[in-house]
Amino acid sequence: VEFGFHAVRVMELARTGVPLAVHFRGADASAERYVKRLEQRYRRLFQLTSAVIVKNQTMRSRLIALGAQPAHVLISPSGADEQRFQGATPALMPPRFLAVGRFVSKKGPLDTLEAFALMRELTDKADACRLVMVGDGPLLAEARDRARQLGLEQMVQFPGVLSPDAVAQQMRRARVFVQHSRTAEDGDEEGCPVSVMEAQLCGLPVVATRHGGIPDVVVDQQTGRLVQEGDRRGMAEAMALLADSPDLAGAWGAAGHRRARAGFTVAHHVDQITMLLNDLVDNRR
Repeated sequence: VEFGFHAVRVMELARTGVPLAVHFRGADASAERYVKRLEQRYRRLFQLTSAVIVKNQTMRSRLIALGAQPAHVLISPSGADEQRFQGATPALMPPRFLAVGRFVSKKGPLDTLEAFALMRELTDKADACRLVMVGDGPLLAEARDRARQLGLEQMVQFPGVLSPDAVAQQMRRARVFVQHSRTAEDGDEEGCPVSVMEAQLCGLPVVATRHGGIPDVVVDQQTGRLVQEGDRRGMAEAMALLADSPDLAGAWGAAGHRRARAGFTVAHHVDQITMLLNDLVDNRR
């Protein structure tokens, strides 16, 4: 069953002897509107589940605190498409920064925009720097307005929602991928952002936050830089470093590519889930 809030609707079917595996994605294991409201139902759910799939260690710990059996919990990020996301050459690209995601609070688009503005004060390549923010959502209009207020209309692009192939093309034109994920006011957190895995798989260094499953993918000062949630200045400094150091961007991007190929592809995720479900069937037999 996909999402915990759907699983509680059908969980009693597990009493018939059919193994129940529940796949938690993010908000269903973090947002107050789900975790607090469904706490008792989640506790009952974990009495009935044979397996629980989560996206990161934080989700695992939170669900174990609600009663999930540690041996039943599998961490399995969704992964990125290694056929599509490849071929970035950040060392050869101009200082072009790319963000991909919904314009909602937990993606931190305004933090990313403000960090870009601060970054331009820290590098002598400010006139060459560009930021492309792909996506749509309730904060898009505010982000556009803020870009105008900061005088960045010519330096920040908002192309809207793009196809996966078009996103991959944007990654091959970029030097750095940026994402300032942060916990939303209602507690909503990221699982393991697919766009971050796509960027690393493509070969881009990533500047992001220590949030959700991002530290599982991005190794600080090896495949990118990680800062604390809300630390716009720290993000700006990391962006400026890579704006001034194309060779470092290339080295971190290559390391990220190797790491992503070794453990963060769609194939890894599918293999993990297949093995889990086959084990449940075998155990039932």
